[in-house]
Amino acid sequence: MLKEVNAHGVSILRISRGPEGAWQVRQDPRNRRITGLTRMELGGPVRGSALVRTRYSPDGTATRGTLNNCAHGVTPWNTYLTAEENWAGYFRNGDQQDQKPNLPREHARYGVATGRSRYGWELAANGADEFVRFDASATGEDPSRDYRNEPNAFGWIVEIDPFNPESVPVKRTALGRFAHEGVVFATAVPGRPVVCYSGDDAQFEYIYKFVSAAAYDPAGASGRLLDEGTLYVAKFNDDGSGEWIALVHGQNGLIAENGFASQAEVLVNTRAAADHVGATKMDRPEWGAVDPVSGEVYFTLTNNTRRTQAQAGGPNPRARNEFGQIVRWRERGGHAGLRFDWDLFIIAGDRATSRGAGGAALGDEGMFACPDGLWFDADGRLWIQTDIGEREQNRGALKPFGNNQMLAADPRTGEVRRFLVGPVGQEITGVVTTPDQRTMFVNVQHPGAVTTKEDFAAGRLASHWPDGGTSLPRSATLVITREDGGKIGT
Repeated sequence: MLKEVNAHGVSILRISRGPEGAWQVRQDPRNRRITGLTRMELGGPVRGSALVRTRYSPDGTATRGTLNNCAHGVTPWNTYLTAEENWAGYFRNGDQQDQKPNLPREHARYGVATGRSRYGWELAANGADEFVRFDASATGEDPSRDYRNEPNAFGWIVEIDPFNPESVPVKRTALGRFAHEGVVFATAVPGRPVVCYSGDDAQFEYIYKFVSAAAYDPAGASGRLLDEGTLYVAKFNDDGSGEWIALVHGQNGLIAENGFASQAEVLVNTRAAADHVGATKMDRPEWGAVDPVSGEVYFTLTNNTRRTQAQAGGPNPRARNEFGQIVRWRERGGHAGLRFDWDLFIIAGDRATSRGAGGAALGDEGMFACPDGLWFDADGRLWIQTDIGEREQNRGALKPFGNNQMLAADPRTGEVRRFLVGPVGQEITGVVTTPDQRTMFVNVQHPGAVTTKEDFAAGRLASHWPDGGTSLPRSATLVITREDGGKIGT
């Protein structure tokens, strides 16, 4: 179990290209691991709240570790943000009333289990505190005697300073608690607030925006800018307009009489607050990206097979949505504004079901399904990565799309071209280039995941990527260059 907990988290590594062109990990005092056991500070309005007090941190100022890290973000002051996504499954709460589960909404709304947790870490035979904490049942006289509040210390954006190995990661609670897919910043402008966006990766969940209270000053900017400000949730109107609704205690019905007695309670229960103010329930909002040329914001909406025809409309136009779409909007009055205008950049699918930016169907070289990863390069080229689930890959309506892939799109013309296709059973996730745009890094996650338990036991693996032969498949990072040494994508 200790190995499993330590396998979660973030690696900070220095890499460089050798004289023969190969990239390698280099020794550096800044290299380190941030794991499921690393001490972390809680920052922002939730710090010190009664909702995060535990036996480990009776004053509610700290916790241990980060879990189920998905995408990331880079702050204007050049620190790293990691997003805690499907963290709820790591915990269980066995509290009952009248022989029925009795979970607080900050557990129930996020899916904390009432039986055994996903990994069963709470069952460790040694009874060590670092494992006991995954049982969120109320067993002590008060929260300082047990871990009933431990799940409330997860579901946040975590800031890590990669350049200071002695720094303690901080969970920035003002950005909200949910299944964060990632976080993306609008270009920071001196004298104006810092603005960032994040999606909650689950069916019928929401898109959020945070606007800092203080203005950005390049000379002294730090993570403290993310501790004070306003968290908003998006409402998309059918006429192509939209508005940002503040999730602030005392506003929009977020008051004690409605179950929100403080800003800490609003943030720990971000999903419930968004429900209450009537935000738009989306088709799994995942990665976001801000166009460096136009300033428009793009978000992938991966799929939602639970949406009914009566629920279809606006940015989520299809019932039983298997293929997903990409929504974009332009903020009125700058990124800190409260109004925006939106459209659908792409409705994903095959020739019969898709629609590109110009209204025409996507061609054979550009059609895709289940958009997930999203990133703009410095030239304004939009890179799109897909995540068709392992159970759905190469089956049924998703069979025509094959394995997961990465594509490049031109937001100005709407042209979409396939760039690469991954091995069977994997998800293409994460993309970045070197500053000169001549080397690209792309991750291939869990290749061969379509292998059944029975086939694995028998040695019949669906993939042997990347080593080939009879090797076990493993996640890896692709390093891509052009044969002529030019910029990727031109």
